[in-house]
Amino acid sequence: MKQIRIGTCIPGPFAEQWLPHLVKAGFETASINNHMDMYGIKMEEQAPKLLKLLEGTGVEITTFGYYCNALQNEDHKKTLEYAIDNAHLYGATTVSTFAGALEGQSVDASMKKFGEVFRELAKRAEDKGVRIAIENCPMLFGPDQWPGGQNLMTTPAIWRKVFERLPSPNLGINYDPSHFVWQMMDYIQPIYEFKDKIFHVHYKDIKLFPEKLRQVGTMAYPLDYMSPKLPGLGDVDWGAYCSALTDIGYDGAACIEVEDKAFEDSKEKVENSLILSKRYLEQFVI
Repeated sequence: MKQIRIGTCIPGPFAEQWLPHLVKAGFETASINNHMDMYGIKMEEQAPKLLKLLEGTGVEITTFGYYCNALQNEDHKKTLEYAIDNAHLYGATTVSTFAGALEGQSVDASMKKFGEVFRELAKRAEDKGVRIAIENCPMLFGPDQWPGGQNLMTTPAIWRKVFERLPSPNLGINYDPSHFVWQMMDYIQPIYEFKDKIFHVHYKDIKLFPEKLRQVGTMAYPLDYMSPKLPGLGDVDWGAYCSALTDIGYDGAACIEVEDKAFEDSKEKVENSLILSKRYLEQFVI
């Protein structure tokens, strides 16, 4: 039986610099991530360079991430199409992204637009032999994303509607437990319900500050009462989470995502944070 493989998310523009360190540190997979911008990356040129660095190491690039708002931004949609068309050049079988949203409008309005945009994208993914994994991050942190965030695909209730509307076998979830924590939701049960739709997994933690929450309430900007942390330094029960993933037979990549401010001061701190996270998670994953 295949096991869950511990990988990490790598910023696309710095992939060449980061990969050798991550190979040396013993990571098994990598996700090349780009957020709202591709920073001038030409996938046809970057892919062979990265694969050359990984030759003979056994490390795979399993996912290419372009996290964007394709519902509201036509350029984002075109770039996501480009990512879907060329992810295979990296050996990646999954493209991770956001569902996007019509910012400031209702869930129903965004859902209608989602159906129009992602019906085409899902068909494109089917034709290219890759899967689309949508992360459940609300993309709601501060005033720039207020009030509804930039990503529709945030809750199991919405997931059900999405998959009823678009039952494509190539459309699924990039599952991150941390976003459930600050939304006060169960992050274990949905793993069982949506087991066939979990295409990619993130390892990231969130720490809630109850004393702050009591002062500002759940309608405040989320960063007013929570903070992203390394796995093991927040409120996610990693034993329960990894147990659920093994229960459903998940054997794909699980990538550590570092957004912990305490470890973002330098490249060295970020690299060390990945090693710390990997060391912690290895008690749950062989």
